[in-house]
Amino acid sequence: MATSSGPRRQSSSVGASGDRPPIKFARRTSSGRVVSLSRDDELDVQGDYATQNDYINYTVMMPPTPDNQPAASSGANVSGDKPDGLTSFNAPPSSRFRTDSKHVRTGSLAENEDGGGNMPGKLDRRMSVMKNNNKSMLLRSQTQDFDHNRWLFETKGKYGIGNAFWQQDEDSFDHDTGMSMQDFMDKPWKPLTRKVKVPAGVLSPYRLLIVFRMIALGLFLSWRVRNPNGDAMWLWGMSIVCEIWFAFSWLLDILPKFNPINRAADLAALKDKFESSSPANPNGRSDLPGVDVFISTADPEKEPPLVTANTILSILAVEYPVEKICVYISDDGGAILTFEAMAEAVKFAEVWVPFCRKHNIEPRNPDSYFNQKTDPTKNKKRPDFVKDRRWIKREYDEFKVRINGLPEAIRKRCETYNKNEEMREKKLIRDKNNGVLPPDEKIEVTKATWMADGTHWPGTWHQPAIDHSKGDHAGILQIMSKVPENDPVMGGPDEGRLDFTGIDIRLPMFAYVSREKRQCYDHNKKAGAMNALVRASAILSNGPFILNLDCDHYIYNSMAIREGMCYMMDRGGDRICYIQFPQRFEGIDPSDRYANHNTVFFDGNMRALDGLQGPVYVGTGCMFRRYALYGFHPPRATDYTGIIGQNKAPAKKIQPQSEEEEPLNEHPDLNLPKKFGNSTIFTDSIPVAEFQGRPLADHISVKNGRPPGALLVPRPPLDAPTVAEAIAVISCWYEDKTEWGDRIGWIYGSVTEDVVTGYRMHNRGWRSVYCITKRDAFRGTAPINLTDRLHQVLRWATGSVEIFFSRNNALLATTRLKFLQRIAYLNVGIYPFTSIFLVVYCFLPALSLFSGHFIVQSLDISFLVYLLIITLALMLISLLEVKWSGVGLEEWWRNEQFWVIGGTSAHLVAVLQGLLKVIAGIEISFTLTSKSAGEDEDDIYADLYVVKWTGLFIMPLAIIIVNIVALVIGAARTIYSVIPQWSKLFGGAFFSFWVLAHMYPFAKGLMGRKGRLPTIIYVWAGLISITVSLLWIIISPPQGNNDAASNGELTF
Repeated sequence: MATSSGPRRQSSSVGASGDRPPIKFARRTSSGRVVSLSRDDELDVQGDYATQNDYINYTVMMPPTPDNQPAASSGANVSGDKPDGLTSFNAPPSSRFRTDSKHVRTGSLAENEDGGGNMPGKLDRRMSVMKNNNKSMLLRSQTQDFDHNRWLFETKGKYGIGNAFWQQDEDSFDHDTGMSMQDFMDKPWKPLTRKVKVPAGVLSPYRLLIVFRMIALGLFLSWRVRNPNGDAMWLWGMSIVCEIWFAFSWLLDILPKFNPINRAADLAALKDKFESSSPANPNGRSDLPGVDVFISTADPEKEPPLVTANTILSILAVEYPVEKICVYISDDGGAILTFEAMAEAVKFAEVWVPFCRKHNIEPRNPDSYFNQKTDPTKNKKRPDFVKDRRWIKREYDEFKVRINGLPEAIRKRCETYNKNEEMREKKLIRDKNNGVLPPDEKIEVTKATWMADGTHWPGTWHQPAIDHSKGDHAGILQIMSKVPENDPVMGGPDEGRLDFTGIDIRLPMFAYVSREKRQCYDHNKKAGAMNALVRASAILSNGPFILNLDCDHYIYNSMAIREGMCYMMDRGGDRICYIQFPQRFEGIDPSDRYANHNTVFFDGNMRALDGLQGPVYVGTGCMFRRYALYGFHPPRATDYTGIIGQNKAPAKKIQPQSEEEEPLNEHPDLNLPKKFGNSTIFTDSIPVAEFQGRPLADHISVKNGRPPGALLVPRPPLDAPTVAEAIAVISCWYEDKTEWGDRIGWIYGSVTEDVVTGYRMHNRGWRSVYCITKRDAFRGTAPINLTDRLHQVLRWATGSVEIFFSRNNALLATTRLKFLQRIAYLNVGIYPFTSIFLVVYCFLPALSLFSGHFIVQSLDISFLVYLLIITLALMLISLLEVKWSGVGLEEWWRNEQFWVIGGTSAHLVAVLQGLLKVIAGIEISFTLTSKSAGEDEDDIYADLYVVKWTGLFIMPLAIIIVNIVALVIGAARTIYSVIPQWSKLFGGAFFSFWVLAHMYPFAKGLMGRKGRLPTIIYVWAGLISITVSLLWIIISPPQGNNDAASNGELTF
């Protein structure tokens, strides 16, 4: 609203200076207060009212607001929409990119009342500016107060150039400065990610306590060495050796945790940079790089096809440009059941994926979505959501029935075709024998497995035959969903189905791959299957980034790939080899009895490694840079020299060498890869993938970037020669005389190929990033049965032992690996050996109670004080670690319990198996971890209570029994002793209870369902304990009763 406090006086024609009308002057102080000026204060009034006494040196600090509009000079024509700029006198025009420029744009000056220029006889309403060596000030009109709103209304004034307001004139280009509206409306450069440091109030005490406990451990161990137990040197010697190793193992685990960090990604900035209209991208197409998603499966019996199909559906519906996503599944078993289940999944995806896009469904795994306990209508606004959900739920139920019925349908089909083949064979024999079938003629027809089109399945048959068994079959590649169109394909209303009007109904490309296998070749398990997918995908799609998932790990957050891409496409992202996401699990029992969630590792250790050189690769939920998988070096690397890597220097560039030249580098990991195979299409794809994986060069600080709009070209459709080449690179002979598995791709030679592959990349100087999303990125399943869980831990520990005895030992790493990162990888190879000392230490309390001695001479004050300090320091460190990692106290305690259970069982066996492999060359084979649930449909945790005996139970069970018996014997010995040694009893009993408390989940797992054990078990356990106690007292009577015993008297 334009209002005024009083009528505005009109000025008349002005003659001499004596006719000057009275003017009230005022200035605004720094505090904002208006101060009136008297007529004695001479001011500079330009124009017709200027006099010879007006030029004085007076300074007033005025901000450039609408009532303070400085002009260029007194005689300039200032009418119009674009005002002159206020610049220093005799200064050249300033440039937009000059940092030393003092250019200030001000608002437009007021026009005269009649819309013309400077008219004689009328007061020029424009605001003047003093021309002196000081600041400008405001000249107010003859009215007492200046009305801002009326001034803007009557004069059509503008604020000027800036990002708050811009005039709507068509000709908005400033010919004097060369700037236009676009120059000021350009958004500032924004990073895609940021680091969120752990609060100093948590991290500083955490570090201080670690240093304090290190000093306390050193003092305690030195005191223990200087104060041996002369009565039981054997007990003292075993305990001190174990304690020294535990201190060393604790240092290896805690030192890499000195610098934990958090990270956050900006999805809005990613969209603005890569999917918004710009001069390089006028149509606003997606400029994001392509992503190839790899799914691995091997056995449909242990990895149900329905679970794999749900994972595929969650990937096909991911929120990423459809033309940029390609999905590949590696079926290493070559099973027709998996093949046909994937075909059914693609068919169902034609309605499931548009439904997810239409209603913004989360999660996009149908099974998980329909089993949610929350209200499905929450935040849903479309009126047809309930109808659509009801229809899609019915379709999914029918889809599940078809998947579950596939084994029977395939069996019946094969029986029908094989019977037809047998009848055809009989007919041929009759034709040869004049219509008579000889009674002694044996009709041999191969029991083949048939596809739906009436042809033989080229993979594994139900009844294995030559060229059709699990380790001997042809390579298979089937494009089940073709390459999508580059432009969105919008759906429409469909009678009886869903209304997809305005919804993109395209599906990403999906390919089924089963590499060729022959009996005379080593196929290198999962690592070999992954490398086959790397080569096939390079021929078909060549996405610069690869997302690796297990068949039971589905996408829980449809924006997860975008969040990972924020790190790859940010400044410095060209040095990142992979983005590791935390593993989250479903179907775990509420108490998490066996620490299946593993949150201490994923939220503690991995977050801490992110503050160093990056987290380790853990097998699934990882987005790779394809170029880094090929064994190349990062564009920039750093060498860390010195005892603790305190000296940093840029690493030297490694020059490529010919195959005949000997490597000149000190470490083999620093040599460049040369032998990729004989596929020219594959080798030509390598530089393309490297270029497309670069960040956007939209800022001067972005190094090794690519120009905007470089990835807008549509992908060409696949042709027969390209698919034939992809089939050739998955053949079993392709890797002969190449560096695949040695320097290129997933590394062979270990059951934990994931850790070795990540280690090799870090060893070349690459960095990795840990991406924890607000909503879990991926979710999967984990074995909740005790036997399966221990076998899983056994496989991991065995791989760590293999790493320790191989060239991948961190002690042999290059100088490009940070010191604390080296310690973390060293701990990966050493932690299984702690089991030897842990087993001994778990038996020490029992040995102490049996012998009547303790690990120290007596429980004196020094021992107790040291023990108290070390324990309290560890508790405080754990509490602070829980604080910065977000791990719950119960989860931390479960992790401690299972560390003892796994250390005394699986880790010990892993050390023995690793030593056998290194010394005797005995290979180790492992069974695939089952992904199926328990058989009890009413109890989803039924598998938790199933007791499946394994040799891994022997050592923990022996520790439990021995400690229980020792407690009974120790108590009886002390009670019936002439001079009771209560301190030794309390010391041994305390440590025995410590061991038993950690073994409680193991004992509960042996009790079966709901912990119900037959009463006879308790009876026999009590009888055995009492009998053994009495026998031990007779064999080794308490002190003071030896004389009585020697006289033939048994005294208690």
